[in-house]
Amino acid sequence: MQQSQIMEDKIISAVRTFASSINSGSKVVADMSELIEVTSQLSLSGFDYWERIIRSEFSLAIRESIPPKWKVWSKPKELVTWLDLISWDGYKREKALRALSGAAPNTFFFSLAVRRLNDWVPQVRKAAREKLPEIASLTDPEYVVEALSVALSNWNSWGRIEEADKEVLLEIVCEKEIAKSLRSKLIISASGPMPSLFSQLGRTPMLDGNIEEIARSAIQPSVRAKAYPAYLKGGLLGSKAENGCGLI
Repeated sequence: MQQSQIMEDKIISAVRTFASSINSGSKVVADMSELIEVTSQLSLSGFDYWERIIRSEFSLAIRESIPPKWKVWSKPKELVTWLDLISWDGYKREKALRALSGAAPNTFFFSLAVRRLNDWVPQVRKAAREKLPEIASLTDPEYVVEALSVALSNWNSWGRIEEADKEVLLEIVCEKEIAKSLRSKLIISASGPMPSLFSQLGRTPMLDGNIEEIARSAIQPSVRAKAYPAYLKGGLLGSKAENGCGLI
């Protein structure tokens, strides 16, 4: 069996286990442990595919695990879960964003929240703008950095994201620990969309004072090639950009 099929089977199994725990009536909080473990193994490069698989399987599993009508009286109060962020129902996606509290459990789930900035429902995008900074502040910086690296490198292909949405991501980038990790990632990453990430981070002043190090030490030649002209000019234009973040 191909590796991708094995992973898909694991995802489906974890989603169904999670859905069953929601409707079991025996738990106040749904059991996400298996789902967190398996999604932690997923590459963000295939995010669209995995999001579609999880959405479809979760929707089907929830319908199949609803108790019989004669047991409705014992059904626990409806839970709002992280997977509601990708519900077919825009109202549920918005409700999930506003109701969820605490840290995202891994990079995959934080990415689910980030991608709501490109949601086709304006109210969902508004909720994402309002809640993402809070979620990011509580989430492991490593998860945030991995998710933002992909998002910032690809947001030009997002057809619905607006400047206000981009500003939210750039504000998160300005957080001290996030900025430090992103600068390190630009230098030590041997692969990935680091040149594109460098260009997007240039909209902020977070790279100022670190351009020489990036120009001299970045593993990817294309990152060094982008950094050298900025270094020779004495810094990035990001510190003068109207849509950048404040000084770190």
